[in-house]
Amino acid sequence: MATRAESADRYDLYQRSVQGPTGDIEFFVAQFLRLRNREPRHLREDFSGTALLSTEWVKSGPERSARAVDICEEALAWGEAHNLASLEPEQRRRIEMLRADVREVDQPPVDIVCAMNFSFCFLEERAELVDYFRRVKEALVPDGIFFGELYGGTEAIIASEEERECEGFNYHWEQESYNPITHRSTCSIHFSFPDGSRLDRAFTYSWRLWTLPEVRDCLMEAGFSDMFVFWEQTDEEGSGTGEFLETTEEENQETWLVYIVAPV
Repeated sequence: MATRAESADRYDLYQRSVQGPTGDIEFFVAQFLRLRNREPRHLREDFSGTALLSTEWVKSGPERSARAVDICEEALAWGEAHNLASLEPEQRRRIEMLRADVREVDQPPVDIVCAMNFSFCFLEERAELVDYFRRVKEALVPDGIFFGELYGGTEAIIASEEERECEGFNYHWEQESYNPITHRSTCSIHFSFPDGSRLDRAFTYSWRLWTLPEVRDCLMEAGFSDMFVFWEQTDEEGSGTGEFLETTEEENQETWLVYIVAPV
């Protein structure tokens, strides 16, 4: 008999343990209304993976459309078979999946471009990141907004493993290595199960851990007008609460997570 790890679907586990599209969408809409005084309708999800966020976006309103862009054919195919399959025919017509480098997309402009789960960190050279942000700006309507996520903290630059309990399995985030000279880091996601089995390195990432000032400088060089930081609040035990507040000054923490909001 196969173990739980041997029969596990890594994309399903990832979506259940990492992604929270409902909260992302609520945040996007609230900030767009605050900054632009109108409802956003058209979204482009860069580094989309299985396009879960895009799927939930078109479900969230009859006038909303989404374009999911990723270079990984396997992830897009899984999303097509599992996430898009849940859509009604009318909703399915409002979502497009593109297998492409996010820096080479030439499509009609949208209200929002997002790069979630630290995905722009795959661009490890400054010139690459500035070029990506320039292309994002070109992909946005004149009052469009870019949304991203970033993490950091004193424990983000050391070898460590964090475990979190999920429904039916445990999620493990391991920071395998970090080079202080280049800020390049290798991190992996593992999953463990009640039967004692473990799916090691279900996902592995090699990227540059950018700092917030570096990201701000790159966005400004690319032509964005500003960058706002929304810091996740923590409870008494230091765990994130899922509530994000705009801030310009914070004490460093062992780990922190932020939304980045950059209007054109």
